[in-house]
Amino acid sequence: MISRRIFTALIGSVALLPSLGLAQETAPAPLDNPGEVKIALVRYLSTGDFFQAYLSGVEKQAAALGVDLQVFDSRQDAALQADMVDQAIALGVDGIIIQHGLTESMKEAAQRAVDAGIKVVAFDVNVENDMIPQVEQSDRDLARLALEQALADNGTEFVAGYVYVAGIAPLDRRDETWKTVKADNPGINEVAMFGTLDNPIANSVANQARAVLSANPNITVMFAPYDEFAKGVKIAVDEAGMSGQVSIYSADISTADIALMREPGSSWKATAATNPAVVGEVSVRTLAMLLAGEDPGHNVIVPPTLITQAMLNDLDIKTMEELGVKLPAFAHADVAMTPWMKLPQR
Repeated sequence: MISRRIFTALIGSVALLPSLGLAQETAPAPLDNPGEVKIALVRYLSTGDFFQAYLSGVEKQAAALGVDLQVFDSRQDAALQADMVDQAIALGVDGIIIQHGLTESMKEAAQRAVDAGIKVVAFDVNVENDMIPQVEQSDRDLARLALEQALADNGTEFVAGYVYVAGIAPLDRRDETWKTVKADNPGINEVAMFGTLDNPIANSVANQARAVLSANPNITVMFAPYDEFAKGVKIAVDEAGMSGQVSIYSADISTADIALMREPGSSWKATAATNPAVVGEVSVRTLAMLLAGEDPGHNVIVPPTLITQAMLNDLDIKTMEELGVKLPAFAHADVAMTPWMKLPQR
C-alpha cells in the first residue's frame, strides 16, 4: 500500500513540473519557421496500447512545435521499415524518428539518412551510431523495479516462467536485468522461456502460455516485461483457473492494462512503466534539439515508475489520465527540455 506521506509528496511534486504554457524564448532556426520543417516517424511495432499512446505523444508534440509529421508503419516488416527510411529520405524530410526495429536492418538505413544530412533519433532500437541519440525508457530500471516487487511479494525462491523475444533492443536490455536477478537469487527456478511478436501479440502469447502452464503447473511467478506479453499470460492464467496461484510482473501500462490489473483476484500484480505518450513527446523534443543544433546527449533516458495493483486500488485509478493526475511525475518527463521548447497542452 502507498503511504500517506508518499502520496502527499507525489501530489506536491506537481509544483516541480516545468511551466506547461507558452515557451519563454523564440525557437532557433529552423524551428522559428516550423511550417517548413518536415519530420518522419518510421515504426516497426505498432500493435497494442503502448504504441498507440506513443504515437499520440509524437503527434501532440509535433503539433505543439508546428512541424509537419509523416508516419510510416512497417507492421514488423524489417525490410519494409528500411525501405520506409529511404522513402522519408527521398521526400526530403529534415528529421527522422526510428521507433523500434532490428539492428541489422536499421543500422545501414539510419546511416543513409545521416549521410543525406538528415537528423535522426532512435527509440528503443540500437542503430550503433554515435551521431544518433538513443531515446530509452531505462529498460534495465523497468525490469529492476518489477522484479524487486516480485521478490518482495514472493520471496527469493519461486518457480518462474519468462516471456522473451531476442533481438528487440528494449527486451534485450530487460533480459540483462532478469539474468542478473536470477544470478543473485539462485532460488529462482526458471522452468520455461517463451514468447512471440506475431500479431495479435497478446493472443499469440496466450496460446504459448496455455501450453507452458499445462506442462508446468508449479509456476507461481510469470515475468512478462511487455504489457502485450502480460495480457497474453493473464488470458492463459485465467482460463486455467490459476489466478490465485500465479503472479504476473510486467513492464508498460495503459488504461486497458489498469482495468486488467484491477479485476477482482487479478494475477497481474505490478508493472513498471513510463508514460508512452510522454516518451513520444521526448522523442520529438530530442529531434527538435538536433534540428536546432543543440545536443540532447547520446542516451536520452525517460525514468520509469513502479505501479502496483494495490496502488491502483488504493488511489482508485482507472485510466491513464487519472494515473497522471494522481501520480504527477508520470504525466511529464523533464527530459530533452529547453527554454524555447513548446509543450502540448495538458
